[in-house]
Amino acid sequence: MDIQLNIKRVLSEKTGLREFILEVPPEGMGDYAFPCFSLAKLRKQSPSIIATALAQEVGKIAGVSQIKAVGPYVNFFVDTTLLLTYTLNSILTAKEDYGTHPKTGKKVVSEYLSPNTNKPLHLGHLRNVSLGYSISRLCEALGHKVVQVNLMNDRGIHICKSMVAYKHFGNNKAPDIKSDHFVGNYYVLFNEKSKTHPELEEEAQQMLIAWEKGEKEIVDLWRKMNSWAEEGFMQTIRRLGIEFRKHYYESKFYFKGKKVVFEGLKQGLFEKDETGAVLVKLEQFGLPNKVLLRSDGTSVYMTQDIYLAILKHKEWKYDESLYVVASEQNMHFQQLFKILEIIKFPRAESLHHISYGMVLLPEGKMKSREGNVVDADELIDDMISLAQHEIMIRWKDITHEELMERARIIGIGALKFHLLKTDPLKDMVFDPKESISFDGETGPYVQYAHARAASILRKIGRTNGKKMVASLSKLHAPEEVAVAKLLAIYPDKVTAAAMQYKPSIIAHYLIELTHAFSSFYHECPVLDVGDEELRLARIALVMCVKQVQKNGLALLGIEAPEVM
Repeated sequence: MDIQLNIKRVLSEKTGLREFILEVPPEGMGDYAFPCFSLAKLRKQSPSIIATALAQEVGKIAGVSQIKAVGPYVNFFVDTTLLLTYTLNSILTAKEDYGTHPKTGKKVVSEYLSPNTNKPLHLGHLRNVSLGYSISRLCEALGHKVVQVNLMNDRGIHICKSMVAYKHFGNNKAPDIKSDHFVGNYYVLFNEKSKTHPELEEEAQQMLIAWEKGEKEIVDLWRKMNSWAEEGFMQTIRRLGIEFRKHYYESKFYFKGKKVVFEGLKQGLFEKDETGAVLVKLEQFGLPNKVLLRSDGTSVYMTQDIYLAILKHKEWKYDESLYVVASEQNMHFQQLFKILEIIKFPRAESLHHISYGMVLLPEGKMKSREGNVVDADELIDDMISLAQHEIMIRWKDITHEELMERARIIGIGALKFHLLKTDPLKDMVFDPKESISFDGETGPYVQYAHARAASILRKIGRTNGKKMVASLSKLHAPEEVAVAKLLAIYPDKVTAAAMQYKPSIIAHYLIELTHAFSSFYHECPVLDVGDEELRLARIALVMCVKQVQKNGLALLGIEAPEVM
């Protein structure tokens, strides 16, 4: 019996809400809690008054022994045996599909990373790519078909700055370091040199105009330096286990964005200012006006973004398009979506900017042009090195091959988990040493618990599945029940994380589940227990915890190791 489903069905009938999640209240206050805050505006009453009334309205629910209003919550006390049996049996049956929804037929395009080809990836890109991948996995868990794409910002003034520096100071040299770092060094060099040679800024602008005119010498240099940058990017994202369905290149379609702008100008949707630049008036919508073509005819990022939205829909026929981009670009996307409405793009209402906060250093904000960034490759190497150190403290006799593989899994897992556990909307300070700890709210803490569960299961050998399921009614200890309650709400957590585009919900759920599993492990022997039925039931509980930890980590793009 799915008691959660029974509770949700009745609550939906009584409240009219379609989407909501049940929470787990503090010990002794019930098994599930329904928060009434979302009803306060609808009913124009305080949540506490609503909870009191709702507790009386819902009546009897199959599998629920008591319903009680506690402040702004309606708390439900359930039949523990039914809860345990249904939840664990569901996990053992569904396995990696536990927590996922049936296929919906909905198609989602998820665009993230989107680097400029004038510098290597940095810590900010790592937060972007971790969020973009995890949000894509969460959308898949909702039953949607997801297409993950990347936009290469491979043209524009910033790219020309690297090119100008290389032209003057590169001596036609080939990369002697990782190729994207090689290109990035010239971007930093340009900004250093332009302080004493301001004419370099004008040269970069003229180079952009020459590039758009197709001057062979400039185009050849651009192709060479862009290929170096892209080659370096691909090496980095492969280390993170990321693979895009398609890479879009701004250089291949920006001029088509110009055509859209000229058509809008012809229709009177856009206009020219006194300098000859084409702009769109957005002040009536509470947004700043936006230049779409400069007075010299060159395009801006907005120009290509307008066409890319159209192109992606033409290619993928998406129902929803996500843009995972830092909060610095909030205004850009508000303007973009409004412009697409103005030109009557049919999917304008289906575009969503998934904004996220900055990743800060202890000393403040990173500045790419000054070279004051945490380089992505160096950080990945540092995390793996820190993981090696932690592993060697615990396992002295590990082989080099095992050490390197475990360190890779743990180091990259720690990095992603640390970047994902913070609410995306918030700024965060990255602390590598804190993130690699095997204790506390970290990825290695969850991975270690998964490995511990795997170790227990390796020791038991084969078990009779039917006997194991039949024995579940033996689970009564508070620690067993606490774990089962958390396992039961995992599907709700997945739904909430996907609907809100917040992988942090899954990260914190995994921490809570790992805490509960640790208490169970210390208080409830699994292998050394006299009652065979209880032993089988606890084995089943361990199997379910291991499965849900693996499922949750996979949604975060993190591997679940069998050994640590």
